[in-house]
Amino acid sequence: MLELPIRPRRLRRTPTIRRMVREHYLAPDQLVYPLFVSEKISEPIEITSMPGVYQHTVKSVTASAEQAFAAGVPAILLFGVPKTKDEEASQAHASNGIVQTAIRSIKSAVPDLVIITDVCLCEYTSHGHCGVVQGNTIANDPSVEVLARVALSHAEAGADWVAPSDMMDGRIGAIRSALDAHGFSETAIMSYAVKYSSAFYGPFREAAENAPQFGDRRSYQMDPANRLEALREAALDVEEGADILLVKPGLAYLDILAAVKAEFGLPTAVYNISGEYAMVKAAARNGWLDEKSVVLEIMTGFRRAGADLILTYWAKDLAGWLKG
Repeated sequence: MLELPIRPRRLRRTPTIRRMVREHYLAPDQLVYPLFVSEKISEPIEITSMPGVYQHTVKSVTASAEQAFAAGVPAILLFGVPKTKDEEASQAHASNGIVQTAIRSIKSAVPDLVIITDVCLCEYTSHGHCGVVQGNTIANDPSVEVLARVALSHAEAGADWVAPSDMMDGRIGAIRSALDAHGFSETAIMSYAVKYSSAFYGPFREAAENAPQFGDRRSYQMDPANRLEALREAALDVEEGADILLVKPGLAYLDILAAVKAEFGLPTAVYNISGEYAMVKAAARNGWLDEKSVVLEIMTGFRRAGADLILTYWAKDLAGWLKG
């Protein structure tokens, strides 16, 4: 037999050796747990298309946040569903709004948990779009003014980071200016710097009750075919003061995640979104996949592509699996 001087398999022989030379690790500290809190319900309601994910009351979202933190998850991402909606998204920045109320409750119960808030208008507008509508157009600059008010209201309630997900031009700079002007210079911005118009968002529409009532979101979310545009979008957010760059969705955009991390070197996050979650859950429930093994493989792929933070509905489960 030919004697080969180099045999990569020598470092794959046993589980211990494989762990010793492993290039990328998953850890609970890398996870962010998305949670939905609704003003319309009196008991938690499971999302039909997202088994194991719930619309929560303030009481139950606080308990869920406590459980996640106890499991080792350091941060949550909070989405709100208001009781009433209007064209101006007025409940999005109300001091007693559902997210603002939930922030105060969670901070009181788990002061060391990092609370990140989604800053967008789609859950709060009667038309379901992420900005202010004028005629049949989503008007950029009026939307940015409202978004800055929303971010400020979250910071005032106690949010640690705000996460603008709307994809309006210039909103990072406007939010940074508003936060700084009101004494919140330490509040970080995790920008949805690269958010594609994706077919994978379907189950989220049920969870957040934010489906557009006309048209779609392609005029402000990115074309899935574009890569260089992603780098231009991220560069603008860096210039305007973003602290963390987020790529959404995850699985179909690993090349974008890797490019953003390599280009900017900032802490980079990826959102393992609702459709990605629902597909694995459905396959696992049918016995076609082993859920834990597949999820760990997906998360490792995100880390390998450059993700420092992973937003995932499996965060609490993952923390337990990783500890185990």
